Amino acid sequence: MSNVELGLPALPAKPYPADVRARLDADARELIGRYPVARSALLPLLHLVQAEEGCVTPTGIRFCAEQLELTTAEVTAVATFYTMYRRRPAGTYHVGVCTNTLCAVLGGDQIFDELQQHLGIKNNETTADGEISIEHIECNAACDYAPVVMVNWEFFDNQTPESARQLVDDLRAGVPAVPTRGAKLCSFKESSRILAGFPDERPGAVDESGAGGAPSLAGLRLAKGEALPGTAGTKVVSPRHEGTEA
Repeated sequence: MSNVELGLPALPAKPYPADVRARLDADARELIGRYPVARSALLPLLHLVQAEEGCVTPTGIRFCAEQLELTTAEVTAVATFYTMYRRRPAGTYHVGVCTNTLCAVLGGDQIFDELQQHLGIKNNETTADGEISIEHIECNAACDYAPVVMVNWEFFDNQTPESARQLVDDLRAGVPAVPTRGAKLCSFKESSRILAGFPDERPGAVDESGAGGAPSLAGLRLAKGEALPGTAGTKVVSPRHEGTEA
């Protein structure tokens, strides 16, 4: 039997320049060293190469495959399965509009349509100045703040078409935009590096991340037996121990 390895051919990808490759090699060794099995580091490695080019390119796929001794087909299968790995260059600010059920009916579909018209681009495209890219997101896991827009994965809650247009205009003009919850904005490439597992070096950014907001915690508080706001002690859900005493 001949020694033939079946599978897709390697992608026609050029290697990174020597200086970039040396830097990424060091980062990759750190990431791979965190896992008992090297291939478990594939997801952070994909974020690492996305941080380099603003998307996962054939060169990035080749790099990940070489680092983990995988085929480019195996790496491509993972990179195309998870939607956070982009296959087109993202803008400095990547705007994700939730168009899943609750956000959609509360205005997410309209926000997304109007942003496309306002920016002159379509889904997964980037403005000519490279500042803004846009994507419809299936769910931002923030239904209690619907409709929700995310910029580089930071939350902008309770949006309207007007506020969303103002948001992207401010971003393009260099006006600081403060997320409703979470750390101050950084670029898409910087956020990808953080998602790869490297520290956020910005002073105070980690402390700004915060926790769940009041709407997210309301159900938990009521389930613990707190009174319904605006009532004279009316409880939606009684604590579990009430009524069970012998």
